[in-house]
Amino acid sequence: MATDWDIRPRASVCAGCETEFEDKQPCFSLLRFTEEGYVRADHCADCWSTSPPEDRGVSMWKGVFLLPPPPDAEPLEQETAETLLRRLMEEDAERYADVIYILAVMLERKRQFIERATQTRDDSLIRVYEYRKTGETFLIRDPMLSLDELEPVQEQVIALLGGDKQPDPEEEATQDVQPDPAERPDS
Repeated sequence: MATDWDIRPRASVCAGCETEFEDKQPCFSLLRFTEEGYVRADHCADCWSTSPPEDRGVSMWKGVFLLPPPPDAEPLEQETAETLLRRLMEEDAERYADVIYILAVMLERKRQFIERATQTRDDSLIRVYEYRKTGETFLIRDPMLSLDELEPVQEQVIALLGGDKQPDPEEEATQDVQPDPAERPDS
């Protein structure tokens, strides 16, 4: 015979009067074995003393109800690929088209996005993705990045996911331009 050891944790209300337990209040617990398996009932001191259980069950004990500690403060979450994709699509999908495409591919590799179709619109390849969790449809323009264009976009994605401020593509373009030593006039 299989035994079900899944016993529910201490209740936050009395099984008799349904009054919520207060922090550090004495409580009495009774464990019975029924057709459904083990059943736990927690009682306040008043209910336990005025109508003690006739059936002593498998076990009974006295304890002190302690309020669970408040949850730890959430650390500042870094943006996920999904939240970043959504934010960039709302802000300026055309400006961040390369980043949005890389994020969509990342989500596809994580099996969160499913590519459902491709379309050609105005000489652009549009990939139709479905978000597995919600069934939402995302239309993502494929920028047809070459290998030499891929690395800077990947670095931009990493920076954005790392919580850095949004890089300005125009600012980046001026920073990356280095004069070619061959084109320098001799002085």
